[in-house]
Amino acid sequence: MEFLERVAVDGAAAFAGLATSIGARLGLYEAMAGAGPLTSGQLADRTGLAERYVREWLAVQVAGEYVRHDSAADTYVLPDEHAAVLADPSAPTYFVGAFRMLKPLYAVEDDLMRAYRTGEGVGWDEHGPELYEGTADFFRPGYVAMLTQEWLPALDGVVAKLERGARVADVGCGFGVSTLLMARAFPNSRFHGFDYHSHSIAAARREAEEQGLSDRVTFEVASAAEFPGTGYDLVAFFDCLHDLGDPGAAFRRARETLAGDGSVLAVEPNTSAEPAELIGPIGRAFAATSATLCLPGAVAQHGPQALGNHPGEAALRDIAEEAGLRSWRLATESMTNRVYEIRP
Repeated sequence: MEFLERVAVDGAAAFAGLATSIGARLGLYEAMAGAGPLTSGQLADRTGLAERYVREWLAVQVAGEYVRHDSAADTYVLPDEHAAVLADPSAPTYFVGAFRMLKPLYAVEDDLMRAYRTGEGVGWDEHGPELYEGTADFFRPGYVAMLTQEWLPALDGVVAKLERGARVADVGCGFGVSTLLMARAFPNSRFHGFDYHSHSIAAARREAEEQGLSDRVTFEVASAAEFPGTGYDLVAFFDCLHDLGDPGAAFRRARETLAGDGSVLAVEPNTSAEPAELIGPIGRAFAATSATLCLPGAVAQHGPQALGNHPGEAALRDIAEEAGLRSWRLATESMTNRVYEIRP
């Protein structure tokens, strides 16, 4: 019965996740943030939505203890500490991106069943655009909080190079969140983002224009094994090496394109190759996305490896050494990420 209750909690969360995604996409959480107590009608007016649906959505939020309800006044309030998780994309605690990934992941369930039966893959390009948008939303808060403040300073001499003026390749850049953060922080340097997905590159270019950073940032469609250019002072892989069918080829290309004293930055999930060590919310989330997204995406590339997102440090280090990158150092780590500095 204890286990049944646990599974029932998981099932409830799976159902409620759709309501969380809808609330984020429709701006309901943002409309409630800092607004104090609101009736369902007032929230409907603020968002331009149908009151009856808003009232039902609020019931889900109250049931999950995301929102508090005053039954006497029939008003609802989103506490400030909850708003930091659900309504503020600039906050390091923002977590809504995970829920925005649900729609495209559930949409390929039949494809995943086929992959499990045949051993074939499900490529990232087989998912809808919401996956890429949700992924960017999911990773952005961590990058905003950590990238320029902690991760880059943990690398040996890299910040000094960036301040003077360096050349950087951001491989597997997606929507360019990491690329643009670095470009904003280091105006003397030049940044080149590469990703095989044209939709993501187009989005990154638009964002660079909107942020006024096109003078020092370029984005180009290119694979991790064949991205162009040489003389890079830093080649970065943010949460993408484990998604590659041939991470060794990406490491080899990085080595080929590095400047004489250049270095490779690899940011990967802080997870373990031991299944028992994945027990807990963070490890479980990584394991679940690995089984439904990361592993199938890597298999679809028909490379020599399909790591999943928890291969362990030793496996990554061995691949890097085979590619000629033999200096490996754990520069820093957080609850969710491990940051490696790698050199020839």
